[in-house]
Amino acid sequence: MNISITKTTNPMQKPAPDAPLGFGKIPTDHMFIMNYTEGKGWHDARIIPYQNISLAPSAMVFHYGQEMFEGLKAYKGVDGKTRLFRPEMNAKRANASNERLCIPNLPEEDFVEAVKALVKVDEDWIPTTEGASLYIRPFIIATDEFLGVAPSKTYLFIIILSPSGAYYASGLAPVGIWIEDDYVRAVKGGIGYAKTGGNYAASLAAQVKAHDDGYSQVLWLDGVERKYIEEVGAMNIFFKIDGKIITPMLNGSILPGITRNSVINVCKSWGYEVEERKISVDELIDAQKSGKLEECFGTGTAAVISPVGKLRFKDDVMTINNNEIGPVSQKLYDTITGIQWGKCEDTFGWTVTL
Repeated sequence: MNISITKTTNPMQKPAPDAPLGFGKIPTDHMFIMNYTEGKGWHDARIIPYQNISLAPSAMVFHYGQEMFEGLKAYKGVDGKTRLFRPEMNAKRANASNERLCIPNLPEEDFVEAVKALVKVDEDWIPTTEGASLYIRPFIIATDEFLGVAPSKTYLFIIILSPSGAYYASGLAPVGIWIEDDYVRAVKGGIGYAKTGGNYAASLAAQVKAHDDGYSQVLWLDGVERKYIEEVGAMNIFFKIDGKIITPMLNGSILPGITRNSVINVCKSWGYEVEERKISVDELIDAQKSGKLEECFGTGTAAVISPVGKLRFKDDVMTINNNEIGPVSQKLYDTITGIQWGKCEDTFGWTVTL
């Protein structure tokens, strides 16, 4: 892929090393953009100064939600090298979303090359404070000026970057999770496994309800029987029950998380029995009452590992491991972040060094 590069002549001021970064609030100097035109394919790959984009009010993305996005990070390692974590997995998942949403396939090697090129241009934006990283947001939007319901014939593939602080500014603290028993986010055969804005829009009402009751995240049940655990709003979910690591199986309504896949591989390498299967909320309640529910944690790009100290379902509130982080959760966090920052040997071959 031939990528033209136009450097900014008006660079933005970078945050001070000790400035709070938050998540996704600060843009870097540049962005990647590429067009798609039916009959021509993907074309005009370019890196340009970060700027607004102009779309017609009738652009189809605004009306029918034909868009997908991905999320990954670049890390400045302890050795000074810049690393990406499994970017080829993001490329594969992007095309799985594209297929479901009738968006044209984007060659996986082009996805990875575009990410690497943009990160290289803005490499000096990668924060070096403990736990901080450069968040990478690739996305595709439908741009046809048309108010009929049909796949667009033109698209934009865009990548933007944002320096982001440590997810846990004060340590790896367990969170409380609300198991949703009213709203449904996705069903098998729908778009639950695609990384698209509609899935997140469908989660907001329950998220507000959970926050109002003091819980950090929503854990969804299946949309048919309303009894099987699926995933948290921004994470996949794992349980350690009676020594086994258990996570809901991928069934078409759960996002195939890259951190999820990494955790499964790491746990198996440590000798744990890992089960990907249906797990009901009743099984969780029984395991907690019998003392067999030893740990619970979420997995995702932003937090990597998010220990769960409390689960609520209707009138049942389950406290897990005395609301403290468990040893497996801690070890997984240390191991995966260690690989990402170059502190641990990458025996899996997951990192890409720029």
